[in-house]
Amino acid sequence: MTIYRTLMLTVMTFIPVGVPFGHCRGAENPTRYEYEENHMGTTFRVVLYATDKAIAVKAVRAAYQRVRDLELVMSDYRASSEVMTICTANDASPGKEFAVSGDLCTVLGHALDVSKASDGAFDVSVGPLSLLWRESRKTKSLPDATVLEAAKGKVGYAKIALDRDKKLLRLSVAGMRLDFGGIGKGFAADEALAVLKSHGCPSAMVVASGDITVGDAPPGRDGWSVDIAPIGKGRPTRTVKLANASVSTSGDLFQFVEIAGVRYSHVLDLKTGLGLTGRRSATVIAKKGYLADSLTKAASVLPTEKAQSVVEAFEGSAMYLVCKDTEDAEERIVESKGFAMFLAKP
Repeated sequence: MTIYRTLMLTVMTFIPVGVPFGHCRGAENPTRYEYEENHMGTTFRVVLYATDKAIAVKAVRAAYQRVRDLELVMSDYRASSEVMTICTANDASPGKEFAVSGDLCTVLGHALDVSKASDGAFDVSVGPLSLLWRESRKTKSLPDATVLEAAKGKVGYAKIALDRDKKLLRLSVAGMRLDFGGIGKGFAADEALAVLKSHGCPSAMVVASGDITVGDAPPGRDGWSVDIAPIGKGRPTRTVKLANASVSTSGDLFQFVEIAGVRYSHVLDLKTGLGLTGRRSATVIAKKGYLADSLTKAASVLPTEKAQSVVEAFEGSAMYLVCKDTEDAEERIVESKGFAMFLAKP
């Protein structure tokens, strides 16, 4: 699934890509560098601080290579990706065990953890429904009811068996498709940041379509500032300050489709197999990008109280949820207990 983000970075100033910003003197005051490359169907933006341009270039090249490698593992748009190769092979032999790479085992394990914690509100097996909804968004017509029910029968995280120790995967039903669109970019951002840190650039930020993962704070600052844009006009922007954390927002402010007079979100409701109705913007702060990324999907679907409890079950996570049940309704705001600690001080 492709997801909309309403996140803006207040610390950013437009600069030519790949050049230093704010030259500093001395090794103790590193220079800021910014780069952009397209991967996973979106722009991956990297901002880092380094004491030497050669260090920055080497670090960012390695980080982008890591993202490219992960795309070959997780992409459901590439027939030759690892996950698609396994799903296709499973069509011929449903229930067969397949050996998986360490990367696929890790990201799928994370996905199953969130699927279980959210009772399937986030579900990595959503692929068959994602394919139908992509077509509906293009044609602006709802899927055939019979086809929709058949697709729903191929969805369900309980149909996935993963042996994390042996790195073995079993899909119990033919036609299953794993879709990492709701977790993959966050996971890739985590991995890219880890590479940057390993190359001596701990003060860095990776932005993947709006999944924002940051390392140590920029020199002389106590964190990276990120704005959370409101749904309605006239509402104040909320600014959070983060270090060694991630933030992600999922909502339907722009990514939606109207079919027969009904506004549907691009975020799927697995109970109906269709996009959500009503308007909701879910922002989640977490220790890792994959977790913030996937929890926003769960928070977008679940009743507000349940969404809050699911997010809070993960240590260090917080939620800011804005809901409009109808176009004319007043916005409802739900904040988890820990959200206030991340707000920037006036």
